[in-house]
Amino acid sequence: MDFSSNIASQLNAGTILPEGIVIITLMVVLLGDLIGGRNARVWLPYGAIAGLLASLFTLYMAWDSPSSIGFLGAFNGDNLSIVFRGIIALSTVATILMSIRYVEQTGTSLAEFIAIMLTATLGGMFLSGANELVMIFVSLEMLSISSYLMTGYMKRDPRSNEAALKYLLIGASSSAIFLYGSSLLYGLSGGETTLDSISEKIMASDGSSSLGLAIALVFVIAGIAFKISAVPFHQWTPDVYEGSPTPVVAFLSVGSKAAGFALAIRLLVTAFASIVDEWHLIFTALAILSMVLGNVVALAQTSMKRMLAYSSIGQAGFVMIGLTAGTDAGYSSMVFYLLVYLFMNLGAFSGVILFSLRTGTDQISEYAGLYQKDPLLTLGLSLCLLSLGGIPPLAGFFGKIYLFWAGWQAELYGLVLLALVTSVVSIYYYIRVVKMMVVKEPHEMSDSVKNYPEIRWDLQGMRPLQVGLVLSVIATSLAGILSNPLFTLANDSVTSTPILQSTMVTTATSEVEISSTTLNR
Repeated sequence: MDFSSNIASQLNAGTILPEGIVIITLMVVLLGDLIGGRNARVWLPYGAIAGLLASLFTLYMAWDSPSSIGFLGAFNGDNLSIVFRGIIALSTVATILMSIRYVEQTGTSLAEFIAIMLTATLGGMFLSGANELVMIFVSLEMLSISSYLMTGYMKRDPRSNEAALKYLLIGASSSAIFLYGSSLLYGLSGGETTLDSISEKIMASDGSSSLGLAIALVFVIAGIAFKISAVPFHQWTPDVYEGSPTPVVAFLSVGSKAAGFALAIRLLVTAFASIVDEWHLIFTALAILSMVLGNVVALAQTSMKRMLAYSSIGQAGFVMIGLTAGTDAGYSSMVFYLLVYLFMNLGAFSGVILFSLRTGTDQISEYAGLYQKDPLLTLGLSLCLLSLGGIPPLAGFFGKIYLFWAGWQAELYGLVLLALVTSVVSIYYYIRVVKMMVVKEPHEMSDSVKNYPEIRWDLQGMRPLQVGLVLSVIATSLAGILSNPLFTLANDSVTSTPILQSTMVTTATSEVEISSTTLNR
C-alpha cells in the first residue's frame, strides 16, 4: 500500500488533468463523427469548445497548486505553464469558431479538422510544461506534425499543398537540428534528461566553457527560432500563411508561437543557466533581425495574409525583448503581450476570414470602401489592426509599453530604441488597411466590395465566426482599459515560478563575484 501511494505521489497525474480533458474531448469528437453521422456534426464543434472550456476551468483551479511536479519531474504544472496552456487552449476555442463556416464551405470534414486541431493543442499544452528532453521532443513533434496536416488540409487547393510541403521540409530539418542539440545536452550531462539535472551536472562539471555546450545552445535555439518565426528561420512563414486555410494561420500565429516561447523560457533558463549572457546575445541579434525585416518587408505586401505573416515575425521580435531582458519585468511583459496578442491577432484573422468568405480574395486593395457595405466588420478589423500597431488605449499599446520598459530597465537601450522605430513603421502598414476600408470614396470601391452581400449583424442570426470577431474586439478593448489585472496575472505567474527566480539569483551572484574579483585585481 505504501509502495502504491509512493508511486502515485511521484507520478502526480493530476498535473495533466487539463490535458486529460482535451484527450477525452478528442476521442468524443472522433467517435461522435463515426457513430452520429451527419446529425452529430452540428454539435461536435460546440462539444469541442465545451471540452476546452472545461480544461481552462481545471487550469484555473490548479493555480498556486502546492504540488506542480508530475511524472518524476518530466512535467511541471507551475503557474507559468498554466498561463501558456491557457493561451493555447483559448486560441483553439477561437480557431474552432472561425473554422465552422470556413471548413464547411470547402466541403471537407469538420470533425477531422477539429480532431487534428485538438491534437496540436495537446502538443502545445504538454510543451508548455515539459521539463524533460524526451517529453519536450515528443510534444514538439505532436504540435508540428498536426500543424503540417492542418496546413495541407484543403487537399484540392494547390496553394495549400505547396504550403504544407514547404512547412514539412523546413520543419523536419529544424526538428532534426533541435534533436541534435538535445542529444549533445544529454551527453554533456552524463545521461540526464530532466532539465534540472542537466543544469546541475553541467554546472558541477564546469561545462559552461565547453565547446559542446555552445554548439548545443546554437542548435537548440535554431529549433526554437523556427517555432516562433524568428529571422533568419522565418522562411516558411509567408508562404505557409498565404497558402494555408486562414483558421490554421490564426492558430499558428498565436497557439504555436506561445508554445515556442514557453519552450524557450523553460529550456534556456534551466538547462543553459551557466551561459545566460551567451543566449541573451543570440536572442538580441534575433530580435533585431526580426523587428527590422518583419516590419519593413510587411510594407511591400499586397496580400492581407502575407502582411500579417511578416507582422507576426516583427511581433516575435518585440516579445524577444522581454526574453533578452531576463528579469521579472521582462518575463512578465512577455506573458502579458502574448495574452493580449491572442485577442487582437485572432480578431484580425476573424475579420480576414469573414471578408474572404464573402468575396473570395484577401488582397488589401480589395478592401477599398468596405465601411459602406459592412461598417461593423470594418470597425472590428480596424480596432484589432490598430491594437497590433500599438495605438492607445488599445491592448497592444500597453503590451508594448510593458515590453519596452522592461528592456529599458535591463539597460537594453539600443534594442528598445530600435523597437520604437520599427513599431512606428508597423503603424503605417496597419493604418494603410484601415485607410483603404474607411477613407476610399465610393467611386474607388473595389469590385469585390461592390458585389459584397448585404448581411445583417443581428444577435439571433450571428454566426460563430462573427461571435469570435466580436468577442476578440471586446477583449482587445477591455484588455487595454483594464490592463493592470492582466499584467498582475502575468507577473504572478513569473514571480511564483522557482526556476526563473533561482536563475536570476544565480546571475546576480555571478555578477557580484565578477565585480569582487575585478576589485581584488
